Amino acid sequence: MKQRDTWLVARPTVHYGLHTFPLIKTTGESRVARDKPAEFRAIEQLTKLGLTNLSTNPTYRFLLSLAKKQSSELSVEGCWFPDPHLSTPSVYWPWFRAKAARMLAEAEWKIKIDENFGHDVHELCDDEIEASLIPAPGGWFTLSVGIDLDGERLDLLPILTSLLDSDTIAQLQELEDDEPHLIYLPNGGALQVPAGRLRTILHHLAALTDPKAPSLHPLDATALLEDEALPIDPPAKLKGLRSRLLNKQKKTEKFIQPDGLHAELRDYQKTGTEWMNFLSKHELNGILADDMGLGKTLQTLTHILQLKAKGKDGPVLVVAPTSVVPNWLAEAKKFTPSLRAIILHGPQRKKLFTHIPHADLVLTSFALLQRDVADLKKHDFQLIVLDEAQHIKNPSAKVSQAACELKSHQRLCLSGTPVENNLGELWSLFRFLMPGFLGPLERFRRNYQTPIEKDNDEERREFLRARLGPLILRRTKDQVATELPPKTILVHPVDLSSAQRDLYETVRATMDKEVRDAIAARGLEQSQFAILDALLKLRQICCHPALLKLQTEEAKKAKRSAKLDYLFELLDTLFAEGRRVLLFSQFTSMLELIERELNVRRHSYLKLTGESKDRGNLVKRFQNENIPIFLISLKAGGTGLNLTAADTVIHFDPWWNPAAEAQATDRAYRIGQDKPVFVHKLICSGTVEDRIHQLQQKKTLLADSLLSGAVKGTPDADSLRELLKPLT
Repeated sequence: MKQRDTWLVARPTVHYGLHTFPLIKTTGESRVARDKPAEFRAIEQLTKLGLTNLSTNPTYRFLLSLAKKQSSELSVEGCWFPDPHLSTPSVYWPWFRAKAARMLAEAEWKIKIDENFGHDVHELCDDEIEASLIPAPGGWFTLSVGIDLDGERLDLLPILTSLLDSDTIAQLQELEDDEPHLIYLPNGGALQVPAGRLRTILHHLAALTDPKAPSLHPLDATALLEDEALPIDPPAKLKGLRSRLLNKQKKTEKFIQPDGLHAELRDYQKTGTEWMNFLSKHELNGILADDMGLGKTLQTLTHILQLKAKGKDGPVLVVAPTSVVPNWLAEAKKFTPSLRAIILHGPQRKKLFTHIPHADLVLTSFALLQRDVADLKKHDFQLIVLDEAQHIKNPSAKVSQAACELKSHQRLCLSGTPVENNLGELWSLFRFLMPGFLGPLERFRRNYQTPIEKDNDEERREFLRARLGPLILRRTKDQVATELPPKTILVHPVDLSSAQRDLYETVRATMDKEVRDAIAARGLEQSQFAILDALLKLRQICCHPALLKLQTEEAKKAKRSAKLDYLFELLDTLFAEGRRVLLFSQFTSMLELIERELNVRRHSYLKLTGESKDRGNLVKRFQNENIPIFLISLKAGGTGLNLTAADTVIHFDPWWNPAAEAQATDRAYRIGQDKPVFVHKLICSGTVEDRIHQLQQKKTLLADSLLSGAVKGTPDADSLRELLKPLT
């Protein structure tokens, strides 16, 4: 291998005694007896290794003609060059030196390399990479990665980050951990690195906010310290955090009951407050994702008292759904009466803004947050708590943007369902909690959401779960509320009546065509209204044809609802057994039809919808009076209610989001329940309801696998085809 002017070439030769010939295809006679078959096999070897003869390659013949005009002494006989259709010289020659030369040597070739050839390959040793974390503004760290090469420090970070935009990661997935992989350097050489080590380094870089300007959150920096692929001496600030994270219990000190707490916390609740203190101590924020009914409010109030005990006296802002705000005030008065609490509500609330600096607890709603954000962001809160934080799951919503504008030392999200529809919702929560931690939304989608949701990439899922693990505390009732009685879920398949089937199939065929036409004309994203309208009509037929308000012949024939008939057969049995029932539906018009039938049958009942004025009185009546059934719209009563007098829950119609159904069920199945709870789901067989139920199960699996639920709020193309299938 030699350097010819500015051209790097290989010049293979064959030797017969004292005679040497260039290795090229020849057909003429020779005065020396030559082994032509062996030479042809050697030529074939070189060709398979990506080399081509200069004099026979059409591309190079043209270049050579130009070169010879400048240098008549240029000799190219027997010279070989990387095939331009396969590789470039800067990529090929390091590969040749690292791998092809070894293969040829094993085949008994003798390899000689000109001392000025270059393209050296350096095999990386375990201790050669020098990595460090440098403090950066905002408490973050800048990553520096380099190697000493021939007495000079080479900055590896730009080289490594450039690999993120190439096919390198996919190539590495095909290699065993100890297989060598080449990293090409600007000087034409290369580093040879074990594939497993390089894969780990690139995964860490891919998780950074901006790999090309690598800033690390302290939590990411701490995770990096545990990785042997990049040995780093931890900065002093990270040593304490690292020690706590190595403790699998996320706590190192005994719970101390704060003064002013009028409650005896359960062990898991003590762990929850210790976890909040851990976050506060290390300037971290997180999500308390306990099941509904496990006392997230009480744990948070306890944490607020603990902050006060440490001299952190700034006001705490709690933002919650309108219906839940009074519950916060009631719980504060009951468990932490020493906290000075104010509620921002009503047209006169502006007068209360001047009292915020002197309050301990400031309560407001998501609805008012976006109206009052200009005033609220003038204050520096000690802690901001978003209760039912899934209200900011849409990052483009005004309420989400308003929450991100607020100022505080610590932030907490409370939500039993931080992932309702897709992982993008989790990104939105963390944008509020720790801006920049999960990077820009597009990068998060590329690195996590798409691989996990679409490709079921277990490695990406585990990487994300490990990254978020210290910041999400999730306990289920099965894990910690062992004193709760059992919960039994029963799915009741209901066959549509003949008239309902005819109406369903007529509407389905019509809507299927309309949806397909809309998608063909405007695309899937711009056809969401048509899609949801189609699915709404089919769901209404399953509940009761009267909801559709059609005047067609099929609609006039379908006067009865098979599901409504089935419901009252079920209720007759339940009432005879003395059961207390919560019945949920998304359709208030369906609740009116059920209400009408209850009146006909002379059953007493209560009803709660978005139009109901006195929620608290309705709840109190159901808890204290022997009323057999409570009709509740899912949106109005899915959260913020304690209805442990019930022992039976009926979901009249399924909803896309299994978490919303689970929250509704938890109105009855929560701390304080002393009776076994039965959950009945009425599903029309072979219809869109059946397919929604199947989608629910898939969604629950995703959320459970990440948080240890759900995945699409509106269906994608594949789900849509499934939902709009004919009756089965």
